[in-house]
Amino acid sequence: MPAIILTPAERKEQRAAAHHLDPVVMVGGDGLTPAVVKETDAALKAHGLIKVRVFSDDRTAREAMLGQLCDELSAAPIQHIGKLLVLWRPLPPKAKAEREDAMPGPRVVKIVKFAKNGNSRPTIKKLKVFGNERVTAGGEVKRAKPRQGSVKKQRQD
Repeated sequence: MPAIILTPAERKEQRAAAHHLDPVVMVGGDGLTPAVVKETDAALKAHGLIKVRVFSDDRTAREAMLGQLCDELSAAPIQHIGKLLVLWRPLPPKAKAEREDAMPGPRVVKIVKFAKNGNSRPTIKKLKVFGNERVTAGGEVKRAKPRQGSVKKQRQD
């Protein structure tokens, strides 16, 4: 799979977005093993834009690793600065689960009430909340209020 080719403007945007990121994949003394490639692929699927830290002093070896990762994973090389490599690949579209009924189903909500004194354990209660109900900040379940109709229409009836 060939690497993705980006324009300089697109690469600049990705570099700016990657500035605050921390490395999520570390390449150790063994180099680019299949496990490292697999982890890099998983990180690209999850995040799209990642930083890889390479613990090697050889710059040409790091350049080769960047090229190899981009070719194997069909990613775009964004930046190689020091021992950090930045890779980008567009996120795959997520499959949306379609339901037959449009009504929201019941969900289980965990309510945690902390003790008044700090020494006791909090009480944990699980409740089933339906689509027309909500949980207040105090931990109570409230039903949705009925929709208000027109006053004029009520008088006509």
